[in-house]
Amino acid sequence: MSLSVQFYTMLAMFGMGSWVGAALDTYGRFLQRPKRARWLLFINDLSFWIVQGLIIFYVLLLVNEGELRFYVFLALLCGYAAYQSIFKSFYMNFLEHLIRFVIRTYQFIAKLITTLVIKPIRYLIHLLVVLLITLWGVLLVILKFLLNVVYLPLKWISLVVWKLLPKKVKMFFNDVAGFLIKIKNFKNIGHKWLAFIKKWWQNFRS
Repeated sequence: MSLSVQFYTMLAMFGMGSWVGAALDTYGRFLQRPKRARWLLFINDLSFWIVQGLIIFYVLLLVNEGELRFYVFLALLCGYAAYQSIFKSFYMNFLEHLIRFVIRTYQFIAKLITTLVIKPIRYLIHLLVVLLITLWGVLLVILKFLLNVVYLPLKWISLVVWKLLPKKVKMFFNDVAGFLIKIKNFKNIGHKWLAFIKKWWQNFRS
């Protein structure tokens, strides 16, 4: 391995050490450990370190074809220490400002969508419902009016025709009406007896 490759490897691993420190702080900021279950913390931690190991190995593979030397681990440790002592406070402030910016942007977009899209749709639906209710009321009034216009003349005509009918015809219609009423009464009585028998049978079985 040439000196230039070794130098680039140390620089890359120094940067990856700083990257691991920043990634670890970012991971801890979003994870919120006190609110997580232990088994979930274990899975998240394991996944985090596996991903970091793969990233470091990929960078090392690009720099020196994945060749491990002692100074690789030393450079990683130096990069992590440099991040903790120099860059951490700056990065955490930047991260907090970035989180606030993202949250405010999301709130602005959500408010904008609510104002320009959701509220107009809600008002249109409300207006449509009011119009439908109003049209239904008008339709009922029109139907009632037409029913009165048609029903009253028919009622008067039927009364006049009834008065003009012979007595025998009236008696015939009265007999038919009485017969139909009797049939209806028998039907109601049959339903009552059937319900009584079902209830008695259920009580008998229980």
